Amino acid sequence: MKASRIVAAGAAAGVTVLALSAPAFAHVSVQPEGTAAKGGYAVIDFKVPNERDDASTTKLEVNFPTDHPLASVMPEPMPGWKIEVTKSKLAKPLEMHGEKITEAVSKVTWTADGKGIEPGYFEKFPLSVGQLPEDTDQLAFKALQTYSNKEVVRWIEVPQEGKDEPDNPAPVLELSAASEDGHHGSAADEDSDAKSAEKASADTAASDSSGGTDTTARVLGIVGIVVGAAGVAYGVLAGRRRSNA
Repeated sequence: MKASRIVAAGAAAGVTVLALSAPAFAHVSVQPEGTAAKGGYAVIDFKVPNERDDASTTKLEVNFPTDHPLASVMPEPMPGWKIEVTKSKLAKPLEMHGEKITEAVSKVTWTADGKGIEPGYFEKFPLSVGQLPEDTDQLAFKALQTYSNKEVVRWIEVPQEGKDEPDNPAPVLELSAASEDGHHGSAADEDSDAKSAEKASADTAASDSSGGTDTTARVLGIVGIVVGAAGVAYGVLAGRRRSNA
């Protein structure tokens, strides 16, 4: 009886922990596909979960940082969504590939022309961005998530180091260090490198698997010989004992 009470109490505590921790994971976030190196280009995904049981997410608005503007922002076409890219004049022009850039993307908006993100689902919204800044370790994007019931959730609170995560954290993209040779590459280069690495890994795994199969066959063969020899010896000894009897 005592043991069952302890188990029940532990289960209840576990459920409570999960219930309290769930909201921390269910917010709009951003992650790179591969790496997002300083000074380079990357494909990044905004992951949007639906947190409501009775409404669909019908609109996502992502605002870009003004202190580190990005001159190149290209969305990927998404069936069921209308995409609008908004540009704004820069207070200080950027220089990119030897050219001066006087405006940059300040906002990207996805509006559902269908059902949107229904309850129990999430969706990723990809963007190709660059050139990433070299003088910061992260970029914060303030996002607004609109539901079919007209509710708007504002993911705009920038997390502060050493403090608890805010209730409505803004998506933050962590930037990795640039390579030592100064080559930043493009999203296409990174995709090609990733595919090459994946193929090499698959070839190695296949080679290891083949080698492992050969080794296993040899071991089983040796074990079979030993077992067979032991059986013959046992048969001989048994025969002698019968003869002596």
